[in-house]
Amino acid sequence: EAILGIGDWGVGGIDIAIGKLAVYTVAAGIDPRRVLAVGLDVGTNREALLTDPRYLGLKHARVRGEEYDNFIDAYVASAAKRFPNAILHWEDFAAPEARGILARYGKELCTFDDDIQGTAAVGLACALSGVRVSGGSLTDQQIVVFGAGSAGVGIADLICLAMQQDGLSAEQAASRIYLIDRPGLLTIGMDGLQNYQVPYAKDPSLVESWRSAEGKLGLAEVVANLHPTMLVGTSAQTGAFTQAIIESMHAACERPIILPMSNPTELAEQTPANILSWTQGSALVATGSPFGPVELDGTTYRIGQANNALLFPGLGLGTIVCRAATISDAMFLAGARALASLADPADHTKGLLPQVSQLREVSATVAVAVVQAALAEGLNRVDVDSPIEAVEEAIWSPSYVPLHPH
Repeated sequence: EAILGIGDWGVGGIDIAIGKLAVYTVAAGIDPRRVLAVGLDVGTNREALLTDPRYLGLKHARVRGEEYDNFIDAYVASAAKRFPNAILHWEDFAAPEARGILARYGKELCTFDDDIQGTAAVGLACALSGVRVSGGSLTDQQIVVFGAGSAGVGIADLICLAMQQDGLSAEQAASRIYLIDRPGLLTIGMDGLQNYQVPYAKDPSLVESWRSAEGKLGLAEVVANLHPTMLVGTSAQTGAFTQAIIESMHAACERPIILPMSNPTELAEQTPANILSWTQGSALVATGSPFGPVELDGTTYRIGQANNALLFPGLGLGTIVCRAATISDAMFLAGARALASLADPADHTKGLLPQVSQLREVSATVAVAVVQAALAEGLNRVDVDSPIEAVEEAIWSPSYVPLHPH
C-alpha cells in the first residue's frame, strides 16, 4: 500500500518482497532455499488497477478495521505454526497498519517492519557516525526531523532509545527531538496528532515566539530559533532544505549533520552538492537516495547512502544464528552502532556510512553485534559460544553440491 515511489501497487507488491529476499542472500548469505515471499491481498484503492482486466489481485477497495485485523491474525497464526523459527519481515504497509502490526506481534514473535525499524536503525547509524566525526556526543544534539510519518518517527524513536542508553531519561531524550509535519512543528494539543507523535510534541507556549510575522512555525522558523545540530529529512518534499535554511543552520553549528533521507532521488530534500557548497564543505551528509561523489574546492566527498540494505540483512542473519525469540530494540541499537563503527571518523570525505559494495562485510559485522545483543538479553533459543564463528559458519555461498554418481 505504501511502496516507495509507487504507492498502492496491490498484489504487484510481491515484487518488493522478492527483491528484499534477494538482498538477504546477496548481502548476508541467507540460503535462498530458506526464504519465502508472501503477498497479503486485501484489495487496492488504485482505480487504474481496479479497472484493469489484466490485474490479478482482488478487485475491491482495501479492507480496513476488524476484518483486516482478523485476516492478519489468521496469517500470522498460520505462519507461526508452520514456520515457528522463521522471521516475519513486514514491508511497505501504510503507517497505521504497520504500527498496529508491530504493537500486536512485536513482543511475541520474531518479527520487524523494515520501513519503520530498519530505516530507523540506518538513520541512527548516520547520526552516530556524524557525531563521531564532529566530536560531540549524541546526548548533546538538538535534532529536527522534517516529516513525522512512520519513517521519521521511527528514526526519532530509536535515537531517543540510544540517548537513553547513553544516560538520558526518556523525557530528556524526547525533549531534544523536534518533529515537523504538514501543520508545522508538532505541539501539544494540535489537531490530528497521532499517538506515536505525542512524546515529541512541544509546549506551544515555549515556541510561540518562534512564529514568523505570518504566523508560520515551519522548518525555517524552527531552524532559526532552535539552532539544531542535526537535520533529518523524511518528508519526500523536493528541495525543502533551502539554501537559507542550510546557511542558517550552519551559522550556529560548525559541523551540521544533514540527512536528506527521502527517496527516490527526485524527492530528496536537497542534493549533497548544494548542502556542501552552502556550508563550504563543513556539513556531514548522508542521503536516502544514491548520489555520486561531490567535487568542491579540490576535495572529493563520497556521499554515504542510508540504504536499509546496510542493516536488515545483517539483522536477519544474526537473528537466525542465535534463533532469537523476538527482535528487540537492543538488537536494532546494536546493529546501528556496529554499522556506524565501520565509517572512518578521521576522514568525513569518505562518507558517514560504508559503501553498498561492502555489503557482505557490513552484514557480517552487524550480525555479530545483533547476536551479542540477543545473548545479553537472553533472547537466544540456541547456545552460541562464539558469535563471530557462528555468523561465519551460517553464511551461505553459491556452490555446486557434490555429485556422487551411482
